[in-house]
Amino acid sequence: MTRHFLRDDDLTQSEQLEILDLAVELKTDRWGRKPLAGPQTVAVIFDKSSTRTRVSFAVGIADLGGSPLIISTANSQLGGKETPSDTARVLERMVSAIVWRTYAQSGLEEMAASTTVPVINALSDDFHPCQLLADLLTIREHRGTLAGLTVTFLGDGACNMAHSYLLAGAVAGMHVRIASPAGYTPDPTVVSDARALAAASGGSVELLTDPIAAVTGVDVVVTDTWVSMGKEAEKTERLATFGAYRVDSALMALAKPDALFLHCLPADRGFEVTAEVIDGDQSVIWDEAENRLHAQKALMVWLLERST
Repeated sequence: MTRHFLRDDDLTQSEQLEILDLAVELKTDRWGRKPLAGPQTVAVIFDKSSTRTRVSFAVGIADLGGSPLIISTANSQLGGKETPSDTARVLERMVSAIVWRTYAQSGLEEMAASTTVPVINALSDDFHPCQLLADLLTIREHRGTLAGLTVTFLGDGACNMAHSYLLAGAVAGMHVRIASPAGYTPDPTVVSDARALAAASGGSVELLTDPIAAVTGVDVVVTDTWVSMGKEAEKTERLATFGAYRVDSALMALAKPDALFLHCLPADRGFEVTAEVIDGDQSVIWDEAENRLHAQKALMVWLLERST
């Protein structure tokens, strides 16, 4: 059976741990695994601009012995003339896996349903699961464990990062708090799924509107840009709405003294986070950015091994 990674709860807790363990191995011995030797090709498709996703997948595929084929949908038939399912049927004859950074989650689901090679969600409007693997790897590196830790995500609770923190954190047995203004709360279906996962893993899910209550005593503080791609027209309104959720030194001081700060980048410095926090001693954002490489390599190795 072909395994795909379209959303964070496509992995069980034990499978998530397997991938994180493998990421540690690959970070220690970067060129120790070559499942794509040949070289085999992996299609990496972009509907949206990218820095970390593009570089980490291209470098990671090469590290694994493969060849990354970078495709822009603006210059391919997938950009409008061809369905995801038809594209998938073509690509599976030529590539070993498909990575897609796109808008609609439904397109990824259609592609995965139509191919025999692994499909990886490199970001959609609903979820950012590869980023969460990197985040969990970073937290574990600095804290030694995940289960039982409390993490707060501040900002737009309806964004892909909040949704992925709910699911991935719940799978890991973490206590996940989402702090967002009214009208920007997570998708109720995602919340319901996360609560069911947390009940099984020993974690929990909490939705709050008060950023002070949400951050007090937590182990990890996370935020993301308030103005994601496709939301630029809402910038003025969003900056006013989310002002109380800015992560500054005073807010970080309410978390545990050794609390970590994470941000998937790119950051709007001075908006969702101040420079003193993002460049401060509690910030682990550069480890987090590097860990995209190691986590995604581990994911690709794991999926390829289970899809043969």
